[in-house]
Amino acid sequence: MQSIDNPVLTLENIVAGYGKMTILNGTTFAVPRGSITTIIGPNGAGKSTVFKTIFGMLPARAGKVVLNGQDVTNFSPRQMLEAGAIYVPQGRNIFPELTVRHNIELGSVAAGAGIVDMPARIEAALDRFPVLRRKANSQASTLSGGEQKQLEIVRGLLLDPSLILIDEPSIGLSPMMVKETFSILTELRNKGVSILMIEQNARSALQMSDYGLVLELGQTRMFDTAPAILADPRVGQLFLGGGIAEVSAA
Repeated sequence: MQSIDNPVLTLENIVAGYGKMTILNGTTFAVPRGSITTIIGPNGAGKSTVFKTIFGMLPARAGKVVLNGQDVTNFSPRQMLEAGAIYVPQGRNIFPELTVRHNIELGSVAAGAGIVDMPARIEAALDRFPVLRRKANSQASTLSGGEQKQLEIVRGLLLDPSLILIDEPSIGLSPMMVKETFSILTELRNKGVSILMIEQNARSALQMSDYGLVLELGQTRMFDTAPAILADPRVGQLFLGGGIAEVSAA
């Protein structure tokens, strides 16, 4: 497993679960700064549990989470936002009856009143996503699935995060919108934002990622560059007895 200098995020021997069930059993890995890192693994590996534990939605029973050099273990979601991380979960998490602009403005509430340049940040976000600017006064329910996912990402970007946790960004999207969403994530990476992603389409995700991480039974089995993970025959042999395309992200 590669050693990472100055990672944006580190998990050290995390233990977490639900009730008496332990899902993460000493999970340890680091996310390289300014990278896209994709987590893959079989069903029940603990991928979504990792995100919930990082973001304070599920308490860590043991171990440490470090973000930008700060111990953020068991921070609340609000504290994680303030520390520089945002979480874009599965599905659609917008207010469909409100306009696109109102949805974005609600995202600014999460940032608190202390950010004096919030109006400028909102305008900059709309400039970055032209389709949302064109539809700024339309109800969010009129957006396509891919446009709604862009809206979720925009709301998080108002906080100027150093790390984005994004869970299955392509779910329910057309191939064209999947390509566009991946392109947006690549652009954010190129601007210095680190991205940790869970994605059901493992092959496509790894092809646009810098690093890949294989999680099994709540432990890190492999961590390497994405091309190395794609080329490693063990990935196909260990998971579901087939090729990398079969590796699930649930």
